[in-house]
Amino acid sequence: MNRLTAFFIATLMALGTSLAHAGDLNDDETRKLQDAGTILSFEKLKAAALAKHPGATVTETELEEEYGKYIYQVDLRDAEGIEWDLELDATNGEVLKNHQDL
Repeated sequence: MNRLTAFFIATLMALGTSLAHAGDLNDDETRKLQDAGTILSFEKLKAAALAKHPGATVTETELEEEYGKYIYQVDLRDAEGIEWDLELDATNGEVLKNHQDL
């Protein structure tokens, strides 16, 4: 095998490994992270999201691991019916993204 072929194979293997670590976390993984104190409880994360849009309703939530960070995604509908997409750092509740869903 020549060097170029070996390089491409190693690159594809590394890419596949990093993609395998991105995505939704299951209930067991989530519970372990919460129990270990790695991420905040969902109640605290929802409260942080709702603080940005008082009176809104949570319509959907999802916890993902992206590039080694735990991201809590929240979809809200405010009192005027406007939908919002928020992303929070699940470790500390910091709002990373807060934009209107168009």
